[in-house]
Amino acid sequence: MSRIIQAVKETAAGVTNTAKIVDLQRNIIDPESTSAKGQNTDFGVYMSDVDNWLKATDGKTTGPSLLEDHIAREKVSRFDHERIPERIVHARGTGAHGYFKVYDDRAKKYTHAKVLTDPSRETPIFVRFSTVQGPRGSADTVRDVRGFAVKFYTEEGNWDIVGNNMPVFFIQDAIKFPDFVHAVKPEPHNEVPTGQSAHNNFWDYVGLQPEASHMIMWVMSDRGIPRSYRMMQGFGVNTYTLHNDKGERHFVKFIWTPELGVHSFVWDEALKLCGQDPDFHRKDLAEAIENGAYPKWKFGIQVLPESREHEFDFDILDATKVWPVDLVPIEYIGEMVLNRTVDEYFPEVEQVAFCTSHVVPGIGSSDDPLLLGRNFSYFDTQISRLGINWQELPINRPICPVLNNHRDGKSRHKITKGSINYWPNRKGVLPPVPLEQGGYTEYALYAQKVNGVKQRVRGEKFKEHYNHAQLFYNSLAPHEKAHLKNAIGFELDHCDDPVVYQHYTKILNNVDFNLAKEVAITVGGTIPDAPARQNHGRTCTMLSQTDFPPEKPTVKSRRIAILVADGFNGPEVLAIRAAFKAGGATTWLIGPRRGEVYPAGQKVGKGKGMMADHHFEGQRSTMFDALIIPSGAEHAATLAKEGRTVHWVREAFGHCKAIGAIGEGVAFIRDAVALPGVELQSTPNSDSVVSSYGVVTVGKYDAPSSPGDLFKIAKSATNFISNFALEVSKHRCYERELDGLTSRVAY
Repeated sequence: MSRIIQAVKETAAGVTNTAKIVDLQRNIIDPESTSAKGQNTDFGVYMSDVDNWLKATDGKTTGPSLLEDHIAREKVSRFDHERIPERIVHARGTGAHGYFKVYDDRAKKYTHAKVLTDPSRETPIFVRFSTVQGPRGSADTVRDVRGFAVKFYTEEGNWDIVGNNMPVFFIQDAIKFPDFVHAVKPEPHNEVPTGQSAHNNFWDYVGLQPEASHMIMWVMSDRGIPRSYRMMQGFGVNTYTLHNDKGERHFVKFIWTPELGVHSFVWDEALKLCGQDPDFHRKDLAEAIENGAYPKWKFGIQVLPESREHEFDFDILDATKVWPVDLVPIEYIGEMVLNRTVDEYFPEVEQVAFCTSHVVPGIGSSDDPLLLGRNFSYFDTQISRLGINWQELPINRPICPVLNNHRDGKSRHKITKGSINYWPNRKGVLPPVPLEQGGYTEYALYAQKVNGVKQRVRGEKFKEHYNHAQLFYNSLAPHEKAHLKNAIGFELDHCDDPVVYQHYTKILNNVDFNLAKEVAITVGGTIPDAPARQNHGRTCTMLSQTDFPPEKPTVKSRRIAILVADGFNGPEVLAIRAAFKAGGATTWLIGPRRGEVYPAGQKVGKGKGMMADHHFEGQRSTMFDALIIPSGAEHAATLAKEGRTVHWVREAFGHCKAIGAIGEGVAFIRDAVALPGVELQSTPNSDSVVSSYGVVTVGKYDAPSSPGDLFKIAKSATNFISNFALEVSKHRCYERELDGLTSRVAY
């Protein structure tokens, strides 16, 4: 199997090479295909013994190890220095290669940046996803903001968008960033908690900084626990500028929207995965790419001419505010695809470094005070982590020629010939490049007038902090509002200082009275008598995750668990697996053991079985998007005696996932699991499908005779797979939760 997977990878690699992948080949070595005889030192000498330090010994007893063993000293010293300083934030991450392409030149009216206007180009990219709070060893599925950083290797140089999966941030001015990070990180006296925001210092800080109220709504919503990196939106967060050939400047926000829709875990599921599979998100990304389900996003821009900068009741340069799409529509101009995993984590994912100040001609910064501070901070941080020559590292270097008079410094890779390293010089070497030849400048075609006196103040519109928090909260679906309320209740319950949780319930009363009241009752906070501020009642589209379903229902890359025990219906399982493979999903047999499980008609231990991918205790329902229990009397009876399999189904039900059952599998659900309020197919041999609260049951299943009918996502009275796939494509059945069914099941 491993050889097959490797062959698939190699075949895929042949069609996913970009200019950047070709550039990286200069630094890639494959030990399995090298012509070298074996191990050698960093200075090239072959080593005959890599297991024993040179010692003074008679061969019978151990003597002193000798410092003269330069081979041993090199090996240990290199190991001692393997680690570089961890990122202060965004330490926990993963990444992948891909490409970016615009649909046409529609953005030409805004910018002369070729990467955004030339549809003949396919720009190589590298994307790094990450959490914010935790160290490298923390879990993937904690409640947190997710980093969404993209490096475009354009022909004009590197362009970095250092974004997040949320469009706003906690603070308005970069000078406050050290305090925010200190507050969200583990408390200094005991280094607790690691990788979560549920503690006194964080909630104390955001409670005393009302500008964070909007961001708190986002983080405590389902956006804070995404199902997958592939199912997140991405946002540039800050306000940038675009410049066209006419000398016109526009303000711009950058947005990515995933092809698969925007989806999340439920909280109980995210908590359990932190322990059951802390690498879930990074494994999920690699699994999708390696199975050919390449993650794809539409790339959009929100654009405003300079003339409209001051027409709103909020400041468009305030990073704690969104540009409501009802006021500033998104124009989707291109797509981004990830189609190649990394060859080695450290030199690619850990050493990739981004800077918000890295822009190309046609793109620039604005006066966004958070962005301008980031422009300094990111460059300074990369020097601290990687040294002044960090941009010469393979993953960071541009694919275009880099020629300048920068010299020397730690870990300099480039060797520059000649006697000239300054400008102006007598030979006219490396002169500045004028604008018309591709040189970068923001103000060559126009001048930006700036009025003011030096003072530490903010604009008047920066002082309003609750309107957009209300707008976001009002726009959520009912189940999303319930999740947000419960999330804040969970977090504040972890705060043991009454000053903290009582104060924050007062802050919530500026957003929504009922929200504040319910949270206060739950956590013992200050229960308000009346709203501190009236909720304006306005809503906006494209804030709720329910506003982003896939354009077409899909189960692409979804993980379907099939629970089996000896005596299951073999042909039925083969048909189910073939159907979902046709739909781009992956199916996983989960049995009593990892190994052969025998279908009905085969003798256990001697007949022909099917290989179970995992056993009931080795994997849990949290790691899958849906589950199916096939028919088979003996198999169903065995499952009914297993408390773990009963828990599998109840837990999946509690997490609002699609559940399917056929024949005796339906009896197992009815008798052993006893799902409340769910209608099941009660006729044993009926091929009529019953779909109730995301639970799809049928008496018998026969695969369609026509291959074309094998997989369709639709509601069909007699097609089990079509009905079940439809429920899977919805991601969750939240009606189950809203109608109180999940609260009646122990999971």
